[in-house]
Amino acid sequence: MRTEYDFSKGKRGAVIPQKGKTRISIFIDNGVLDAFRARAERAGTGYQTMMNDALRKYLSETDQPVTEKTLRQILRQEMPEYLRGLTAAATRTRAKRGARG
Repeated sequence: MRTEYDFSKGKRGAVIPQKGKTRISIFIDNGVLDAFRARAERAGTGYQTMMNDALRKYLSETDQPVTEKTLRQILRQEMPEYLRGLTAAATRTRAKRGARG
């Protein structure tokens, strides 16, 4: 083993970069995720691949940009359900803490 190494030409990032794909972290509704997992299992493929294909298909079929009006409509529909889920999760967490104490 050398006593000193030269990292002056080193680059930050993955050792083997993947081309064409990026790792991200997103929140997906449990029902949607369960449905994709079940369909992928029946089809014998990965659920992430199936989700990617569904998104690609949707994007190819629609050429309408996301407008402020559309975004507001989506948020009005989705936010109440999302907030109910947060409230339910907080209630479960408080109940667990109460049971331990």
